[in-house]
Amino acid sequence: MAFAPRLELRQSQSLVMTPQLQQAIKLLQLNNLELTAYVEAELAENPLLERDERRPDDGAGRVEPTDTRPGADQGVLDGLAPRREAPVDVEHDNNHDEGSPGEAAPSPYAAPGASGRGGDGELPSLEETLAEGDTLRRHLERQIGLEFADPGQRLIALALLDGLDAAGYLRAEADQLAAQLGADPAQVAAVLARLKRLDPPGVFAADLAECLALQLAEKNRLDPAMEALLANLDLLARRDLSALRDICGVDEDDLAGMIAEIRRLDPKPGSDFAAAPAQTLIPDVLMRPAPDGGWLVELNPDTLPRVLVNNRYLARVSGSLKREDKAFLADRLATAQWLTRALDQRARTILKVATELVRRQDGFFAHGVSHLKPLTLRDIATAVELHESTVSRVTSNKYLMTPRGIFELKYFFTQAIAATNGAEAHSAEAVRHRIKGLIDAEPADAVLSDDALVALLKAEGIDIARRTVAKYREGLGLPSSVQRRREKKQRAASA
Repeated sequence: MAFAPRLELRQSQSLVMTPQLQQAIKLLQLNNLELTAYVEAELAENPLLERDERRPDDGAGRVEPTDTRPGADQGVLDGLAPRREAPVDVEHDNNHDEGSPGEAAPSPYAAPGASGRGGDGELPSLEETLAEGDTLRRHLERQIGLEFADPGQRLIALALLDGLDAAGYLRAEADQLAAQLGADPAQVAAVLARLKRLDPPGVFAADLAECLALQLAEKNRLDPAMEALLANLDLLARRDLSALRDICGVDEDDLAGMIAEIRRLDPKPGSDFAAAPAQTLIPDVLMRPAPDGGWLVELNPDTLPRVLVNNRYLARVSGSLKREDKAFLADRLATAQWLTRALDQRARTILKVATELVRRQDGFFAHGVSHLKPLTLRDIATAVELHESTVSRVTSNKYLMTPRGIFELKYFFTQAIAATNGAEAHSAEAVRHRIKGLIDAEPADAVLSDDALVALLKAEGIDIARRTVAKYREGLGLPSSVQRRREKKQRAASA
């Protein structure tokens, strides 16, 4: 076999991910608040970018709401494609050569006082007037300062405090912490033992049994029988009282007294202290009933960043610049034009996907979770003529405000459960909701087993296996039929 050099011409196709394409994909994944932070950074770096502070009701950079009635918004949806025929530098919504006329008007969805900044005689918002309560960390820091005079021990104590969760449990491993600090494990264990004596009783415990034991020791009630009970909390959770009596060596009355004493303890000793302020969930997409039926879907104007290219500034400074400065401005101009175009395309893509989602799940918004339909990314991608990965990015970490509350867009994608009679498939979320409803309504003398649930669901036209019912029940945090029967009997006996 002879080897010789030769020339060959081959043709192939490949996708080249340009930096701008990668950045556009990144923008699509961000929610409105994350996008605002990104735009603020661009505004600080690019002199040709300016925040668009025109009123949303003037049509400045605003994507019109779409109607979800069949055929009502076909023209709008057709108009959501990128406008390639118009050059970027002549799009009036994204370019600006005059002064900004005013501040954006508050959205009808915004809470009263949400846009107030305390100036011009405006009152501060309610959140700004709330007094900050004492947190668990500050409460323990004060005690640590009094308990530990040695700086080395105080450093170890504060490091252990960093591993405390909101309920007061220590989630950090003492051995790992000793290795990180370069301290003797015995010294860390000694500091931890002293921390477990701080107020409130039960803090710095590793698990529930230790937390309860610390509180009982504080009350001088930690006897051998109680220790045996704490070592077998799983039997108490299953209401297996006969096994607990044998293990603890007590009679029925003593065991009932021990259980009552445990119930008076606090399983989360840190929960009585002020927690960090909860972050308000800000929706990216809004929907409301249309006056003549259907739903109107629009982007949240309060969180949607709007920018424009300041051509007036560009014309003023470009005449007397050096060559390298002109090159810099040309690069900044290209970046500004790309950003305005990318923001517009992102907004239209999100609105396009959200509108189709609302149209597909109309039954959920009108009647509740029992009417949620099975839906996949491919269904939406096919309907709006996008790739599945694009739909996945659009629906990730973005929220829709509906008359039934705020939901993540991913919530509306559920698996399909087949119907017994060949009818339309059922949503897995709707089936879970039905299982919970059946268990909540079961009488004390007729607790439903998983097999009984399967029979009831099949009678309603839902073809489901027993293991699927068990998986959904466990996912809902509902105990087995044996445990539910024990709990109901115990409640009936104590009533």
